[in-house]
Amino acid sequence: MPPSDSELGERLAARTLELIDIPSESRDEAALAEHVLGLLPGARDLGDTAVLAGRDGARVLLGGHLDTVPAQGNRPGRRDAERVHGLGASDMKGALAVMIELIRDGAPFGALFFGREELPLTDSALTPLLARHPVQPELVVMMEPTDNALHAGCLGNINATWIFHGRAGHSARPWLADNAIHRAAAGVAALAAHEPEPRDFDGLRFVEVASVTRIAGGIAGNVIPDRAEAHVNFRYAPGRAPEEAAARLAELCDGFGELRIDANAPSGAVASGSLVDALVRAGDLGVAPKQAWTPVAEFGLAGLAAVNFGPGDPPQAHTREESVAVAALVRSYRVLERFAGEALA
Repeated sequence: MPPSDSELGERLAARTLELIDIPSESRDEAALAEHVLGLLPGARDLGDTAVLAGRDGARVLLGGHLDTVPAQGNRPGRRDAERVHGLGASDMKGALAVMIELIRDGAPFGALFFGREELPLTDSALTPLLARHPVQPELVVMMEPTDNALHAGCLGNINATWIFHGRAGHSARPWLADNAIHRAAAGVAALAAHEPEPRDFDGLRFVEVASVTRIAGGIAGNVIPDRAEAHVNFRYAPGRAPEEAAARLAELCDGFGELRIDANAPSGAVASGSLVDALVRAGDLGVAPKQAWTPVAEFGLAGLAAVNFGPGDPPQAHTREESVAVAALVRSYRVLERFAGEALA
C-alpha cells in the first residue's frame, strides 16, 4: 500500500535532515556521494563525486547537486512540525531526499547526483561528467528550488572584475593624487542607476540584471589609493549569445574603468515537448522563467532538453535561516510519482 502523505512526509523530512547533517560544501562532497551510493542499490560511482542510480536508459533523468554554499552557523539541521531547517535544506538537500526516496521506491527514473554546482562553470563537475559518461534521456528534470513550479530555461551568468586606476598620493594633499576609490564609486553609482531590463524569450519574461557584489581598494589610512577593484555579476536572458552578453556588460560599465570577464556561463534553452507538457499536467504546475543560472544550461550544451522543478523555495536558498517545507517535499514526490504513472508507464 502506498504511504499516506503523513507517512511520506516523515520519511522525506528525516532523509532531508540526514543529508543536511553530512557536510558537503563545494569541493567537500565525497562523504555525501558515498552516503548516497550506499542508499541506492545498484547505483554506480562515476568518479569525481558523481553517482548514477535508478533505471538504466530511463526516458527521464532527475538531476541534483550534492554541494552547498559555505555554512553560516546553520548545520546541524533541525526540524519542527512543518519545516526542515539547515544548510542546503532548500538548495537542494530536500530535493535530493525526494530523488532518493523515489528511486528507492522503484520509480522509473534515472537519477544523477553530482558536485561543485555552486562554483563557477569552469569548476563544474557536471560538464566533464557528461563528456566522459554521456546520457541520453528524453528529458532532464533538474531539481533546483522552484517552489514546485516548472521553471523553464535559465539565465546566463557573467562574473567580471572591474578595475579602476588612479594615482597614489598623501591623503593630506588629495588634490595632488587621483583617488581610484572615488572613480569606483562613480562607476558603481552609474551601474546601479540602470534599471533591470526585461527580455521576452519563448513566451517567458526573463530579467537581465547587473550587480556589484564585492569591492576592495586602498593600502593604508593615509594613502590615496591608485587602484580599486569591484566584482560585477551580470545575469542575461536566453536568446543572448555569451559574446553578446559580454559586450552588453562592457557597454554598461564603459567610461569608468577596465572590465575583465572572468567567467561566462551560457543561458539555458526553454525546453518543450510532450514530456514537459505531461509534467505540467501531472501537477497542474505553474510555468515561469528561471531567474537564475542552473545546470539546465550544462545539460543543454550536451544536447539534452532540461527543465527546473523542485521542492525548495528560491528565496530560501543560500540564507542563514534556510529551510524547506515538509508539505513541499511531499508535493514534489507526488507530482513526480503521478508524472511517472501517466507518462512513463
